Amino acid sequence: MILSSAERKGDARERLLARLLDAFDEALPSPEVSLREIAARAETSHALLRYHFGSLSGVLAAMLTAQRSRDNEALFEAAQQGTFDDLVVAIWRAYTRPEQLSRVRGFFHVVGLAAYSPDDFREFIESLNDLTKMLASLAEREGLDTKEALTMATVTVAAIRGLLLQEVLTPAVHSEDDVALILRMGKGGLSAR
Repeated sequence: MILSSAERKGDARERLLARLLDAFDEALPSPEVSLREIAARAETSHALLRYHFGSLSGVLAAMLTAQRSRDNEALFEAAQQGTFDDLVVAIWRAYTRPEQLSRVRGFFHVVGLAAYSPDDFREFIESLNDLTKMLASLAEREGLDTKEALTMATVTVAAIRGLLLQEVLTPAVHSEDDVALILRMGKGGLSAR
């Protein structure tokens, strides 16, 4: 079978992305570093990074999308056995671990860039609803109709992201008490059933 040039490019991009993820583990490079510095750490060339990802922002968005996808797979596994509340707490704990700080900062950096140039960040933007979908399916499993479940999940994810932004900007001001408040606010929807 002969691969098209697009298929070969996709395979090369995926291999390069895997190399970047291995080089940075759970972290995300700072937006202040250069493509050359990232390339050196991943033992590749900055020209390849530019070719496959377009820019430093493209590298960050691709890495973040892949990292979040892995996180979501682990969270989804946990959600199979738990409740809506359990998943909310798991999400909060996953993203407030100290080793996640560079990724959380990177998330908000890329979100800001995507707000100005959505066409350049299509894959990243499409991945933003993954947690919402997981939470909505749990809320439905717990008795909410589809529309209510999606609304509750959307508001919950927005609240978590807002709290994470505050955590980045004013560290150690918030705690799991904030997540408990989010869950209590949503109880009106679940307890009304």
